[in-house]
Amino acid sequence: MREPLVLLPGLLLTADFWREQVARLSDVAQCIVPTSHFHQDNFGDMARLVLAEAPDKFALCGLSMGGYIAQEIMRQAPQRVTRICLMDTSSRADTPEQTERRRGLIHLSQIGRFKGITPQLLPLLLHHDRLTETRLTDRLVAMAEEIGREGFTQQQTAIINRPDGRPDLKKYDLPALVLCGRQDALTPLELHDEMAALIPHAKQVVIEHCGHLPPMERPDEAAVALRTWLAG
Repeated sequence: MREPLVLLPGLLLTADFWREQVARLSDVAQCIVPTSHFHQDNFGDMARLVLAEAPDKFALCGLSMGGYIAQEIMRQAPQRVTRICLMDTSSRADTPEQTERRRGLIHLSQIGRFKGITPQLLPLLLHHDRLTETRLTDRLVAMAEEIGREGFTQQQTAIINRPDGRPDLKKYDLPALVLCGRQDALTPLELHDEMAALIPHAKQVVIEHCGHLPPMERPDEAAVALRTWLAG
């Protein structure tokens, strides 16, 4: 029996983000990428919608904003999660500086200057060696356009209001993987070191030559780590 695996994408990312991982993992997992939560402004509602789409028991993997939703799911229904992977994310609340930056982006989007993922944002998402790979950059732009201005505002609002989840990590009594790209500029390695230290018996994987999006940037390496976690 293949284990159900719920995959949660990040800010301005759609189900297409997980394309390579679904292709590589479908022989060992029943991959599920929920979409009903994309246009909510708080993680409580996002988590409830994901849980409504998910089977009774499932493995859970969230990247970036998806990692914030995964942590909220663990607060709401930990008994339904068989194993968890937190990928290129954080357990900390927003800093005042981060919140100010997000509110500025929301303001720009509301006055008609939303352009999704622009060339200026790409260096925060991808390793610098991949910034000229249009197969990646075009997909990121297309996903952002699909989420749109309203979805962007709602998602950023949820991120601004997320709680500090570090105290909750100590309660994770299940197989856990903490994974990130070595050159992640948005959620740096030290945040993952912190999460791995707080989660009992967590395994940590660092993918080299990789930015914020290992499932797209380094799909083979990401899939190997996920397969090992699923089998553990």
